[in-house]
Amino acid sequence: MTGTDVRKDAQDSGPSGYAAARLRLLTEGARSGPPRRAALAELTDDWLTGLFTAAAEGLRGVSLIAVGGYGRGELSPRSDLDLLLLHDGGDSKAVAALADRIWYPIWDLGLALDHSVRTPSEARKTAGDDLKVQLGLLDARHLAGDLGLTSAMRTAVLADWRNQAPKRLPELQELCAERAARHGELQYLLEPDLKEARGGLRDATALRAVAASWLADAPREGLSDARRRLLDVRDALHLATGRATDRLALQEQDQVAADLGLLDADTLLRQVYEAARVISYASDVTWREVGRVLRSRAVRPRLRAMLGGKPVTERSPLAEGVVEQDGEVVLARAARPERDPVLPLRAAAAAAQAGLPLSLHAVRRLSATVRPLPTPWPAEAREQLVTLLGSGRPTVDVWEALEAEGLITRLLPDWERVRCRPQRNAVHVWTVDRHLIETAVRASELTRRVGRPDLLLVAALLHDIGKGWPGDHSVAGEIIAKDVAARIGFDRADAAVLSALVRHHLLLIETATRRDLEDPATVRAVADAVGTPSTLELLHALTEADALATGPAAWSSWRGNLVTDLVKRVAAVLAGDAPDEPEPAATAEQERLAIEAFRTGGPVLALRAQAEPATDEEPPGAPEPLGVELLIAVPDQPGVLPAAAGVLAVHRLTVRTAELRALRLPDDVDDGSVLLLNWRVAAEYGSLPQAARLRADLVRALDGSLDVAGRLAERDAAYPRRRGWVAPPPRVTVAPAASRHATVIEVRAQDAPGLLFRIGTALEKAGVRVRSMHVSTLGSNAVDAFYVTTGTGAQLPAEDAGSLARVLEETLRA
Repeated sequence: MTGTDVRKDAQDSGPSGYAAARLRLLTEGARSGPPRRAALAELTDDWLTGLFTAAAEGLRGVSLIAVGGYGRGELSPRSDLDLLLLHDGGDSKAVAALADRIWYPIWDLGLALDHSVRTPSEARKTAGDDLKVQLGLLDARHLAGDLGLTSAMRTAVLADWRNQAPKRLPELQELCAERAARHGELQYLLEPDLKEARGGLRDATALRAVAASWLADAPREGLSDARRRLLDVRDALHLATGRATDRLALQEQDQVAADLGLLDADTLLRQVYEAARVISYASDVTWREVGRVLRSRAVRPRLRAMLGGKPVTERSPLAEGVVEQDGEVVLARAARPERDPVLPLRAAAAAAQAGLPLSLHAVRRLSATVRPLPTPWPAEAREQLVTLLGSGRPTVDVWEALEAEGLITRLLPDWERVRCRPQRNAVHVWTVDRHLIETAVRASELTRRVGRPDLLLVAALLHDIGKGWPGDHSVAGEIIAKDVAARIGFDRADAAVLSALVRHHLLLIETATRRDLEDPATVRAVADAVGTPSTLELLHALTEADALATGPAAWSSWRGNLVTDLVKRVAAVLAGDAPDEPEPAATAEQERLAIEAFRTGGPVLALRAQAEPATDEEPPGAPEPLGVELLIAVPDQPGVLPAAAGVLAVHRLTVRTAELRALRLPDDVDDGSVLLLNWRVAAEYGSLPQAARLRADLVRALDGSLDVAGRLAERDAAYPRRRGWVAPPPRVTVAPAASRHATVIEVRAQDAPGLLFRIGTALEKAGVRVRSMHVSTLGSNAVDAFYVTTGTGAQLPAEDAGSLARVLEETLRA
């Protein structure tokens, strides 16, 4: 039987004919999805038109209008019928009688009805008072009666909506936020509400309303497919339960999946999550654009008036090729994504560090034009990934923006298996992919506890990567992590640590809560698995981050104390005296620079580019630059460290690694010493300054004629403070028994321009001598060790060392 035959039967047989035709339509196996919803709407239109025509004979100035979901033609099997009987205010008794002759047949069939009877002015007033009514009227569709009356009302309601948009859209946004707070995020719930949860059908309808305001529009790509998918699932849910429900309960998921022809309930949930993610991201982008437009309308006229009518566009640099504009991170005009494969990660890291969203246009341009990264990744790409992962809560939104345009799976192909993957475990509150990002967020708060924050953050990202594969996810994850680590450029030793962390990420919590810690065999087994104190340190932090990111039931003070107790016992087994590392012999170039510095009495500089070898994907002779090695030799004197670090900061040079040591001159030259500083630096923006200019400024900094502190303060004041993630506070400790000849002060802090200058200045004020130092920047984390002595070259007394650590920590916190 064709759709036309079904509608004809419904018209010929009255309500019973409509009911029978409706039942046949809903039980036809051949039609589902949009065709069935459209056919059901048509069938209902024809039946209601027949009811209206028979009941309204001779009555003018009245029309029947479908609103809301019915107005959009989105009739699911158990959907309400949203109807408005519009009249011109004439014969009220006749209109009331007409309403009864339409409403009662609907009720008699047991159909849910949301109805109203209003004049156009009443409809407009009610819409002005009730945002939900206004949203329903935006989808008004004429069914029967006076078409002119319907058209006039629709035109007036749309005009009101557009005129009042600056006031009503913030109200709509607040309504969406309140609903999300009540119902949660659709893309993570095991029993989601397809309509009310964030990313559900209500949000898709809100995006239509924003578009109707002409003030902003949602990104269209994928949005209609996402809406269709959620409607298809709701249709199947209605048929499976026989009820008008939007909650996809666990007990219904297998049947709904089967009705939709899907493999299983997990596949169903994954499709629901993917659809919700599209709608949620579109909502974020759209509301951000609404806010930008409203702010622009309020501020730009005044600014233009002040500037003689000229348009105002403020762009602040964030990183090479990346700027901030209108509260978003966009690509600089000179950026060339097709030549800069690191740009997506650099832009993402800059956005997360600044606490700003990546603009939709920037992400789409990157997705469309950027070249793939070579294998292994260049060092800068790896560092930018670590910086992104270490940026705390803002990482989540930036990661989702990259994911929305497919950039994550292009960077990390193994991510596809965990993307939107549900976890049917009451303890877990996130999908696998979001749990991994949440673990990185939690790990970013613990970076001050470990010596290799980069390995901690990457391990957090990868620890459950094996959940997309059959078998034990820790075993599968170990293999994947080792491969990913090599791909993104870690050396073999670091890749082995990462794979071990992934393999054993459950070891501490399971042993601490299920084994006898008094049994030496238990502790020895953990020590054998972990291997080294540094790996144990990382595993301890990863265990806590993983549990905190799982859900409130996964971590407690009791569990934390058990794990800490186990870690202390294992550390004792692994403990051993660490002898001083021998000082490396000076190279011929270093010795030459030292002799020249001694003879001239001033600093001597040498710049040498560093590069990684070309890969198979790069043409020979086109290595990837890692930065520049900067060698500085200075006659031993006070203030060398803060002066050198300050000059580099003034010239916007980022210090990636740094070493300082005193170099004894050859006996045939003199018995004095020269300080040798070996830095690896990169320009924050643009190109490196010339060595001659660096030397001139270093001379001025050493003699006091260059006010480094003032220059840095002046530059910082010129840039507005951004609302980026608040980094964990710096941690300064004394490493016990780390050296037999000096006191070792360890500093772990957020990397920032001038950080090394502030540390050097504080050490100088404390009157200690820096015998040597080892500085490394791992993503956005600085991990530094300073070997200091008294003026006579002796170790600091324990009390003085502790006091110095406290003063230095307070200085960095200020």
